[in-house]
Amino acid sequence: MAVRKPIRWWPGIAMAILGVIVFAAVRLLDVWPYEQKRSLATLATITVTSALLLLWWLFFSRAPWQARLMPLVVAALVPVFFRHRGMTGDFIPLFEFRFAKKAAPANAKNGSDNRTPQSPKLADGEAVVPSIPRTDFPQAFGPNRDARLDGPALDPDWKKHPPQVLWRQAVGAAWSGFAIVGNRALTLEQQGEEELVTCRDILTGRLLWRTANAGHFNTNIAGEGPRTTPTIEGKRVFTLGATGTLQCLDLETGSPVWTRDLTKDANIQASSAASKEKDNEADPAWAEARGIFPTWGFASSPLLHAGKVIVSAGGKDGKSLLAYDAATGSPAWHAGNRPINYSSPFLLTLVGKQQIVMFNSEAITAHDPATGEVLWERVWGKGLPHVARPIPVGENRVLLSSGYGVGSALFEVAPGPDGKLAAIEVWKTVRYQAKFSNPVERGGFVYGVSDGIFACLDLENGSVPWKDGRYGHGQGLLVGEHYLQMTELPGELVLLRPTPKGANELARFRVFDEKTWNPLALSGDLLVVRNDREAACIRLPLAAGK
Repeated sequence: MAVRKPIRWWPGIAMAILGVIVFAAVRLLDVWPYEQKRSLATLATITVTSALLLLWWLFFSRAPWQARLMPLVVAALVPVFFRHRGMTGDFIPLFEFRFAKKAAPANAKNGSDNRTPQSPKLADGEAVVPSIPRTDFPQAFGPNRDARLDGPALDPDWKKHPPQVLWRQAVGAAWSGFAIVGNRALTLEQQGEEELVTCRDILTGRLLWRTANAGHFNTNIAGEGPRTTPTIEGKRVFTLGATGTLQCLDLETGSPVWTRDLTKDANIQASSAASKEKDNEADPAWAEARGIFPTWGFASSPLLHAGKVIVSAGGKDGKSLLAYDAATGSPAWHAGNRPINYSSPFLLTLVGKQQIVMFNSEAITAHDPATGEVLWERVWGKGLPHVARPIPVGENRVLLSSGYGVGSALFEVAPGPDGKLAAIEVWKTVRYQAKFSNPVERGGFVYGVSDGIFACLDLENGSVPWKDGRYGHGQGLLVGEHYLQMTELPGELVLLRPTPKGANELARFRVFDEKTWNPLALSGDLLVVRNDREAACIRLPLAAGK
């Protein structure tokens, strides 16, 4: 009778030790141009080490065959109990237990779970009323589209006066933010094969109306649904869905006033959601080719200016940026030849002239808002997402910042030898990289998340006085001297008072327990936040007498 040989452990132990050494080197060595590279190297290390260990165990370990097959059984069961939930901004995969039940936050109003699309239950005779007069937040990043507000003055003592959750409820998938006018809060959502524009009462969360359009954008990495925030002007709402539906709606009823299809207007090649996802993941540069459906969908929050609604389409033959008559939807002008990126148009005043400044793929372009004429262009980036807004500095300078190792640069816009405007680099640094977030300027310094870490950038020379606080790739909003920052995971609201000397974190308040990338919206003391699953309205405590 043959004697079974003992398990050959040394190859597995050697491979495991080597894998741990490589893993530690990847995580500890400061050789990566940006955090996503480190994450990809980490994933590669784990994948290769696991594959080698599996091969050893199956074919060279001499273990009993029943034991050898156990890893395959476990691998087959993993998808039954867990599902992929996309990735963080640092390319770390997220998974969740398929059958987990979510608990309501302890601070939800009345202790109830408002995850269903219903208004919270109030006691008889109880009414939610605003404590102060509220200003509108009518578009992405606020009234001036710059992610900053002058007030109100916030109370920093959240232990003594904690924020109050007025309502919290489920919403359809999207990375959109809210726009707020009066008591109406609007956002975009994905529900099945339809993109929705929804309007809720800001005080109760009650759904006032919803308008649906056929369309479904989805990728495994970035998730599904629209990426833009509505823009409200007067009694009209302007929205752009991820699949290219630009529309004007009545604010009171949600009834369509006019609708345009950017894929037709800009000659963009439409494709099925499945083929878009497959092609995008196989080759991220595929969708950057002119006339091809965008990698991240249409992600341009509409800009309203001088009776026109302006959006990025990325079409060729002068159809990169499109302007329409806001009243009728008729085309007003089209211009530029740069492919689209994950960004929105911004109206800046440089060298005494209003300009629409737009991140495109591998370029920054400035247009005349009246005609669309390209005023100047500057090569920028690597074709990867450029989400952060350009920041005007003084009368003739603009700060650009992007992630993925691109960094930040200050440019001076001035007439060149030929009399045309040109952007001349003043300084550049890779130490500050705004990826998803939209940093803000205050007193000659820029504050915001740099590659997942809250940081300060000196506009004088491009130095970074400090980095403090790993909040991930969440969005922020400057309110007076305070900064509201949402953490990417787990969706926590952080209050800071940033200065050139430090971040000065003051308080934290747990809102969600999921990845949160969406922009914030603040109207008076009411902060409306969301992610791709839930939305909530939070009443912030105000400083005494304010």
